Amino acid sequence: MASTSSIRGVLIVGAGPTGLVLALWLTRMGVPVRIIDQAEGPATTSRALAVQGRTLELYRQIGLAEAAIERGRRVRALNLWVSSKRRARVVFGDLGEGLSPFPYALAYPQDEHERLLIDRLAALGVEVERRCELISFEEPAGCVIARLKRPDGTLETCEAAYLAGCDGAHSTVRNALGIGFTGGTYDHLFYVADVQAGGAVLNDELHGAFDGSDFLAVFPLKSPGHARLVGTLRGAAQSARAELSWQDVGHSVMSWLPIEVERVNWFSTYRVHHRVAESFRKGRAFLLGDAAHVHSPVGGQGMNTGIGDAVNLAWKLAAVLLGRSSETILETYEPERSAFARRLVETTDRAFSALTSGAWLTRFLRLRVFPPLVPLLFRTAAARRFMFRTVSQISVNYRGSRLSAGAAGSVHGGDRLPWLPSSGASDNFTPLGSLAWQVHVYGEASPSLKSACAERGLPLHVFPWRVAIEQTGLQRDALYLVRPDGYVALADARADPRALHAYLEARNLV
Repeated sequence: MASTSSIRGVLIVGAGPTGLVLALWLTRMGVPVRIIDQAEGPATTSRALAVQGRTLELYRQIGLAEAAIERGRRVRALNLWVSSKRRARVVFGDLGEGLSPFPYALAYPQDEHERLLIDRLAALGVEVERRCELISFEEPAGCVIARLKRPDGTLETCEAAYLAGCDGAHSTVRNALGIGFTGGTYDHLFYVADVQAGGAVLNDELHGAFDGSDFLAVFPLKSPGHARLVGTLRGAAQSARAELSWQDVGHSVMSWLPIEVERVNWFSTYRVHHRVAESFRKGRAFLLGDAAHVHSPVGGQGMNTGIGDAVNLAWKLAAVLLGRSSETILETYEPERSAFARRLVETTDRAFSALTSGAWLTRFLRLRVFPPLVPLLFRTAAARRFMFRTVSQISVNYRGSRLSAGAAGSVHGGDRLPWLPSSGASDNFTPLGSLAWQVHVYGEASPSLKSACAERGLPLHVFPWRVAIEQTGLQRDALYLVRPDGYVALADARADPRALHAYLEARNLV
């Protein structure tokens, strides 16, 4: 006979980075969670490496950024090799200096990343329940009833307020909801390997190597003499047998690239998919991360996008469960996140096709035109800033959301709050650690605005105006209502308290 349990919070299915971050944010905001995963333990192999600047900003809000930076390695430069010669070197440095407190990308392997998240969650009193499988679920009025299979094979019925499907590309939650996962799978087979190696490319920089038939990327890891290799398996190697090993890898590039692999710690193969779920929500169940969207690893966006999903949904679920908003706020999760996911799949699809196509013109551009062009693009400040904004995900906005209103300066409702560098111990991102709605004013706040914020229980943060603030796009003395995830909800150039009241009342926000 099945046992029964109940949580008046969220049941999270899947303990990868997306599920773990969702659990961390919800727990920090006071929402009960239960997180299960059918795997015996956290990942021991992975292909996700990049932690982007926007993810580090979100991690800073929960006190996690410094630990991630300490364990990872900054990507300082990119080297491009073509047919035995280094054709280009691009120094990243602090690519987004002045745009973010984290103006760089971080190489931090997903398996190590997951262990950090698990440890932080355990410190908050939440343990991942391993070898626990979701069998089915249903939605009676006002809750989710899930049937779980525990490690000993016994069944359990779990009642929760909401269900979060963070269970990957083969999502049980998505399949149970009957939500389509449209897209396709690329023909190419890829491998990823964690190696100990020597040679000139083991210099703490990123290397990409091409020739007419092969591709290899070398990513620096924290430990000296260790690197993550990602490459292509082509032709006969793809169809030789189901289980491939390091010995099956084509070594065309490695025959001329200055790298000597001494030991392979682990090796795995994978195919790349490009798919987006037809819906990210049905009733009280939500899809996040790879359960909602999968795409090419070009640009190191996948894991970061799933983490963005988790933060976006976490504060909205908390608002409902803690009685600070009506359930209508949950309707904004899908439009805010699905629009970005669809654009990302389209852009990474085009980039991936350019990198892997065998067409003679595309190959000519990849081998002869692209390498010398890249350093030229990175020489201009405008291009460097554009590249950082795009790859770091700080340019992701929700301007079309019903939670977004107004504009002041060049900042619109739905934009990420611009970062204001400070020479002191704190900056304008410091208050975001409260994970609470708040009002920012850059300049002076009127007595009527102060009274309105006090009446609403909204923290008001006033930052003295200085000329440098103009460069961020913020307007002097304007009102910026900031969401718990650091995005501007309302921007009002007049700082009119009536606009603040009207915004909150129209959206049923306490």
